[in-house]
Amino acid sequence: MSKYRIERDCLGEMEIPDNCYYGIQTTRMMGVSGCANLPVSFFPDMHKALAQIKKAAARANSKIGAMNDDIAEAIAQACDEIIEGKFADQFPLDMWQGGGYTCVNMNINEVVGNRANEILTGKKGSDRVHPNTHVNMGQSTNDTIPSATHLGMIARFDELIRELGLLSVSLRAKEREFKDIVKVGRTCLQDALPLTLGQEFGGYASVIERLKGQAVSMRAGCFEIVMGGSAVGTGFSAEPGYIDAFYAEISEQYGQTITPMKDLFDGFQNADFIVEVSGLVKKVAMTLSKISKDLRILGSGPRSGLMEINLPALSPGSSIMPGKINPTVPEMVIQISHQVAGNDVAISMAYDEGELDLNVWDATFYKCLFESFQLVNAELPILRKHCIDGITANKERCEKEANASIALSTVVAAALGYPLGVKVAHYCEKNNLSVKEAVVRMGLMTSKEADKLVNPMLMTNPKAAAQAVAEFKKEKHLI
Repeated sequence: MSKYRIERDCLGEMEIPDNCYYGIQTTRMMGVSGCANLPVSFFPDMHKALAQIKKAAARANSKIGAMNDDIAEAIAQACDEIIEGKFADQFPLDMWQGGGYTCVNMNINEVVGNRANEILTGKKGSDRVHPNTHVNMGQSTNDTIPSATHLGMIARFDELIRELGLLSVSLRAKEREFKDIVKVGRTCLQDALPLTLGQEFGGYASVIERLKGQAVSMRAGCFEIVMGGSAVGTGFSAEPGYIDAFYAEISEQYGQTITPMKDLFDGFQNADFIVEVSGLVKKVAMTLSKISKDLRILGSGPRSGLMEINLPALSPGSSIMPGKINPTVPEMVIQISHQVAGNDVAISMAYDEGELDLNVWDATFYKCLFESFQLVNAELPILRKHCIDGITANKERCEKEANASIALSTVVAAALGYPLGVKVAHYCEKNNLSVKEAVVRMGLMTSKEADKLVNPMLMTNPKAAAQAVAEFKKEKHLI
């Protein structure tokens, strides 16, 4: 048995190792790719979605009488094997390529075609099934690749939605756990009105829940694709009835209705949905980074920082300073946000470069978008399990700092007017006193009144605080 087979294309012929399912076009591109040493199959979503598309197209063409049933079913079987994870080593092309990922489309056409031939004839080649004539029937790279990108995002969205939901549950648990721990609020990194640590974590939970809702809404766009548009959106080369049959087949495969975009020419010209998704993933990454920065500050210390919370100790933090523990997970999250932001910029530039009737910058879209999905979806459970769930509060420190804060002079301003509030604040600073001590020493309140009114926990409840201030004013005949 020969170790090689001869394959031909418009540029000539080549010997292809017979143990390879890919063919001549893939082999040619292998010689000019490899810039990143990162194959497209590193993110398997593209090839799984393409296999679903090729399977649906074959069965659709069979249904309308454009393809022999045995060829269609051999193609479908080959596609099922790819979806199951077989032949992963037969997709060697590098992530970075030109030509709108034409060679990625041809790579899977060749693998499916050779496997289908093997099923039908016992050998590879194009005796019965041709990669262009049969596997690519009714299609073009220009509709398959963008459509596969959309369909490939479904599982990534599902993972993102699930992990955001789990993170919000963890944050809500901390909100309840810390609900009675009063602390200093901070604006512009300066002391501000008090709040509870629980309220702070409740804010984190709320934004995560909001982002989850946005992801749920945006996910629907994955089910609008441009299949049937062929090369430029006209649908040339598709047999009558193909489009309807294709969408029926692909919808059945995914268990959800998949529809063509309203205007296929728009779909070919514009990749705005990719930009929108990238923006959402970036927003998630930035939000996680913001929360992580807060945790890093709140846990700073242990002696000279805020040290209002304790982050889980995961590893020694210094090769020279004994006992030092660094906030490794928050710092990882922050750095991931930098990469995701960079990916978003690249995607925005690729969208802007889409000339005339097709946006060909699929390599940028796919690599950057799915890298961002991969990073964010992977960091979410790490942040939750190895950071958020293990956070504890330094209650005594929080309460001590809250009672010592000069920002409590705000309640004096509310009760006695802003000018007296300013005087109290200055008196505290000059004499190193708490606000509660100052108002008593200045004769503005009795000790009992100060205990009731200059109370950080009271100030976290605006309704109760307003009532207490009103009662004080009435007693003092200020209203």
